[in-house]
Amino acid sequence: MEAILAFTVAVFFAVSIYLMLSKHIIRILLGVSVFSNAVNLTIFTAGRVTREVPPIIPIDLDFPAGPVANPLPQALILTAIVISFSIFAFLLVLAFRSYQELGTDDTDGMRVAEPKGEDLPPLGY
Repeated sequence: MEAILAFTVAVFFAVSIYLMLSKHIIRILLGVSVFSNAVNLTIFTAGRVTREVPPIIPIDLDFPAGPVANPLPQALILTAIVISFSIFAFLLVLAFRSYQELGTDDTDGMRVAEPKGEDLPPLGY
């Protein structure tokens, strides 16, 4: 099971990097979103995927009687999902507003801070 999740994480990371290397803002935002999902799945996989009982300790015991599920990765992922969704929503609104203002979602066309008559800065090595 963990090998399948590791392969899925690798695919998510590859797709997110491919999308983030695009020149269009929407693809970059989708790449960041897929990247955050890949990180969440990595945390989930690192927390050992097992089918154990919830970590509830009975009243008459001081510690769990048998193996229990680890609640920490689940809590971290739940928090990360909420944070990544709010950041994605903010960046989506920011990208839409920049599209309204500039009329393009291409990063090369968003160079409004550069003078019109001068050459572009070096775009590579």
